[in-house]
Order: sequence, then structure tokens, then C-alpha cells
Amino acid sequence: MTTPTSDHIMQVREFLLALQENICRALEAQEMAGGGNKTFIPDDWQRPEGGGGRSCVLAGGEVIEKAGVMFSHIHVSNLPASATARHPNIAGRQAQALGVSLVVHPKNPHVPTSHANVRLFVAEAEGEAPIWWFGGGFDLTPFYPVLEDCVHWHQVCYNLCAPFGETVYPDFKQWCDEYFYLRHRDEQRGIGGLFYDDVNFESRGWDFMRCFEFMKAVGHGYLDAVIPIFERRQNLPYTEAQREFQLYRRGRYVEYNLVYDRGTLFGLQSNGRIESILVSMPPLAGWHYRFEPLEGSSEFELTDFYLKPRDWLSLATKG
Repeated sequence: MTTPTSDHIMQVREFLLALQENICRALEAQEMAGGGNKTFIPDDWQRPEGGGGRSCVLAGGEVIEKAGVMFSHIHVSNLPASATARHPNIAGRQAQALGVSLVVHPKNPHVPTSHANVRLFVAEAEGEAPIWWFGGGFDLTPFYPVLEDCVHWHQVCYNLCAPFGETVYPDFKQWCDEYFYLRHRDEQRGIGGLFYDDVNFESRGWDFMRCFEFMKAVGHGYLDAVIPIFERRQNLPYTEAQREFQLYRRGRYVEYNLVYDRGTLFGLQSNGRIESILVSMPPLAGWHYRFEPLEGSSEFELTDFYLKPRDWLSLATKG
């Protein structure tokens, strides 16, 4: 089946709502394990042009300084340039986009920032077959990385991709490395993971349900990847200097999201809900003029070794 029906789109919607709930509960469990009592506050909203969503935000926690887990299902009658520039064949069509996206900013500098999203886009015109594709992935942005965590993250990526073909992990890992790159800094945002877009029958030979199964694998894979890292790192002691470095590196995250991120650009150009678009911003960040880490320090090692595309699985025995 290569053409989705309204029933298939509703199946995706139901999965995404359940995924949002599962991720919120799992992150709340980490917050409670670290002695916090903050929970996600849901905010349901409607979009005048059509559709709406639920934004769930946890703020001010002991473990999680800020996290947003957002579901949206919106209808667009006038597609923005960020969509039609890459897909001129959808110009003039009405469209719907649905997905779950999240960003988690932990308080402890030893716990990385993490990001994930899974989404479906369908462009429709009367009397014509819909044009559709899936996208998504997840990536990790550490401040004080540990090789064990980096290998684990990519092992989860590899394992979830394996049933879908031997080229899927290397293809989508490379895509992630290339996408989450700050050109103006000549620097990776983090250690990568998976990124994919425009996945459908034409690009991968997968029918709609096969693409949907991959969406499910990625959605569930995020928790498999991130929770063990929380459990290993969230109670480690840290210094004020390490906290200051975390805020400095968060500045890079802000730069990327505002300058390059397609989701941010699509949201702004489609008159999206600004609070949901910018909920990915950290509550605190810093910028220092010409900061130079001491050679040989952990801060130096971050950019000298970790923030470079690598075959992380080949380093497993060296952890």
C-alpha cells in the first residue's frame, strides 16, 4: 500500500499521542529518581487555519531543567517556502503535518541535551494521489561526553535500523552528521544519531506501512537510547565551572535552532504557534567572547575529539 487513507493517518496520530505520553512518563520517572517533583504540564491548543496539538513542558526540575514534548497535527492551505523549495511538486496543494518533537535540557552538565522527532507530511490536491513522506530521528548533544554513552547511543540507532536494511543506519547516521552541523562555527552540534527526511516508496522502496513501522522504531528507540544515560550520569557531582561551560555550549544549540533547523523555519513560515516552536530553547544559555578551553582539558576534548563525525561502533572495545 503506497497511498495512505484517512484511516492510516489516524493510526499514525494515535501512535504519536501514545508516544508523547510514554516519553513524558519516562522522563518524569527520571526526575523523581533524582529527588525532584516536577511533572509535565499539558497545554492543548488549536490553530486557526486548522488542527492543533498538545505541548507538554516540564520546567525547573532537579534533574531536568527544561523539557518540551510536543504533539501537533496541523493543516496548511498555503505551504511555506521551506516546504516548496525542496518539493516544488507540492506547490498549490493543501497539506497536513503531524508529529511528535522533543528537546530535553538536563540540569546536570554530565547529562547531555537530547532531541528527537518523528513526523508525517501529506500534501493533497483534488483528483490526484497524495504526496507523502516520513521524517525524523534523534541526536545527542553532550557537554562532558563519555565514550560508553556515545557507543550506546549509536548501538541503539544501529539495532533499530537493522531490520529495515543494512544501509539504513549508515545512510541516516551520515545524514544526521551532515544536518546537525553549524557551518558558521565549522562544528558539529553533537555526536549525531539518526536523521531522515522524505522517506517514502520513491526514496526507499518502502510502502506506507513499512515507513510507519520505521517511525515506531525510531520513536521507541529514543527512550532506549537516552534513559540509560540519565541513570548513569544524573547524580554525578559537578562544579560551577562545569555548569558555566554547559551554558556556554547551550549557546551553540540556540544558534543552530534559530539559523538552520528546518522545523523551526517551517513553523515560523507557516504562522505556527510560536510558544511550541521555540519551546526547544534552553532556559539559560551563555556566550563568551573568544572562549578557549585549556588544551588537554575535558572542555578541550569535547570539540577536539567528540564533536567530529566518527564510526562510534568501532570504538566500543575502547570504552
